[in-house]
Amino acid sequence: MRPHALTALLLLFAPVALAAAPPDKTLSPYFFVEGAEGTDALPLKDTSAQLEVTGVIARVKVTQVYANEGQVPLHARYVFPASTRAAVNAMRMRLGDRTIEARIREKQAARAEFAKAKREGKSASLLEQERPNVFTMDVANVLPGDRIEVELEYTELLVPTEGIYELVFPTVVGPRYSNQTEERASEEAKWVQSPYLHEGKAPTYGFHLSGRISSALPLRDLSVPSHAVDLRWNGSSEVGFALKPTELAGGNRDFVLRYRLTGERIESGLMLQQGGPENFFLLLLEPPARVRPEQLPPREYVYILDVSGSMRGFPLETAKRVMRELAAGMRPQDSFNVVLFSGAHALMAPRSVPATAENVERAMNLIDSQSGGGGTELLPALEEALALPAAPGVARSFVVVTDGFISQERGVFEHIRKNLNQANVFSFGIGSSVNRYLVDGVAKAGGGEPFVVTTPEEARTEVTRFRKYIESPVLTDIRVSYEGFEAYDLEPPALPDLLASRPLVIFGKWRGKPQGRITVRGVSGEGPFVRSVDVAASKPSTEYSALRYLWARARISALSDFNLNQESDDEKQEVTRLGLQYNLLTRFTSFIAVHEQVRRTPAQGEGKDVKQPLPLPEGVSDAAVGEPPVQYGAEPELTGLALFALTLLGVTAALRRRAGFETRRAG
Repeated sequence: MRPHALTALLLLFAPVALAAAPPDKTLSPYFFVEGAEGTDALPLKDTSAQLEVTGVIARVKVTQVYANEGQVPLHARYVFPASTRAAVNAMRMRLGDRTIEARIREKQAARAEFAKAKREGKSASLLEQERPNVFTMDVANVLPGDRIEVELEYTELLVPTEGIYELVFPTVVGPRYSNQTEERASEEAKWVQSPYLHEGKAPTYGFHLSGRISSALPLRDLSVPSHAVDLRWNGSSEVGFALKPTELAGGNRDFVLRYRLTGERIESGLMLQQGGPENFFLLLLEPPARVRPEQLPPREYVYILDVSGSMRGFPLETAKRVMRELAAGMRPQDSFNVVLFSGAHALMAPRSVPATAENVERAMNLIDSQSGGGGTELLPALEEALALPAAPGVARSFVVVTDGFISQERGVFEHIRKNLNQANVFSFGIGSSVNRYLVDGVAKAGGGEPFVVTTPEEARTEVTRFRKYIESPVLTDIRVSYEGFEAYDLEPPALPDLLASRPLVIFGKWRGKPQGRITVRGVSGEGPFVRSVDVAASKPSTEYSALRYLWARARISALSDFNLNQESDDEKQEVTRLGLQYNLLTRFTSFIAVHEQVRRTPAQGEGKDVKQPLPLPEGVSDAAVGEPPVQYGAEPELTGLALFALTLLGVTAALRRRAGFETRRAG
């Protein structure tokens, strides 16, 4: 091995091997310490969800029950998740026989109103968005003997992939890794500092869920892999479902329900909502059939694998299975590289290596030796991976495999978007309650597709889907025209290439008469694609009231969810305006409900602030919350990678020497 190559490799691992200075106290989750009063003193007693699906629109009602069984007034804070696509449009608070409808307010104004009510002894509730899929509920002045119900409602669009509809109700926010210090953290980041129960501990509150699916076409292949449910069929096109009583403690993993429609059909067509100051439309257009080309060019894969503490145990074992399935699909003409990351990161080789059986097996042996430990520093690993030299004429894909338990998602999205070049980034979320905001956002920023693997058995199915997307996009160069139909404020303004077999989704507003045609053009595997929709064939209805919320949510998502680190002042103002006009929860608007009666007396004192402890997601170990820091030496999970890389360089150098010797001998 040449001396400068060895020096470069040692320098690569130098940051890992240096002794770590005692860090400042970081903004981190922590373990709940049970006091003398026990968990009975915790205010959240129950969470229930009612899910109603009609066609492609899901309406969800979530009810949280807070009660005070102690002797001191309580002020509760609860961090909980929702879908990344949820359009939260209503909240109300019930106290006794009184119901208070929440109002949407600018975020800082809502906080000030809540603080004032709390100080004055009034019962109040405040709902804020921390991430598109993470919310906080604050409930002030829960008096001894009180039972307060807080109800929120949201709407979501269900878009099938490969003909499969998936209804997901997230139940718990996994612990987020942060490298920010407490002193420097912004107010918006402090939700990360949440208490957690130890692994295997059941939630301290009950969990109930029920719902109904109604379709214009018969349902088939309905399954609920996450929970035990009772089903009640009403014909072939409608089914009710409810959790079995044994799932009372099932709030530690996402509820997942999947189904197909008979005949491999999907709900598609044009919906027109008419009435009020604005009219809205939704177009769902069935995609063309996928055609696989006979000859595929060589491809380079760079796998970025999370081996942090939160992945220890079940998630990492599942990730290893995903990696084996991914590796099995590579061809000898392909090349690959591996980046492992935790609190530090390390690269398998300075350049990607051929996907020979020997190289793949060596890489898999290294991956199989990982057990999980340390923090979750995804961004530095991505920076290293995206900076790798690319071979000319080779298609390139980056694949991120993680549970997504980080708190600085937007920095990751920004770096991918700015440094992508001609590659795609795909993401595999691993675990029972992954951070879908990160998983979806990585793929969105990288022009790829997200995948979620909740069990080891799903690994092969999801990797098979990934290979299909890599091999043959469904539709490219997509353009939409409107002839005789006055459409405006379209979302998205332009359609990206369609990798997955899912319908094209276009939201918009319209005015004038419902007439004319909407025409979609593109290029499929079989050549030019043209499909036209007759607007007059779809009757406007006042029943599609959810379209106004879904349109506004799509516009807010484009402006805020996956934007760069900081929105401009104009974008903040526009998101705030949309939230206030359409009554939606956003980063800058919140729901506030106040019971105007002063209920807490001076004799009862100021009350006690209580953060509701969260269960660890099923399969996640205590290492996700905290473990003794590594003070000296390299992170053990990455030392093996250094040895592997040294060996790989040695083998490569030996082969080059041998080739040179053979050339000289032939000469």
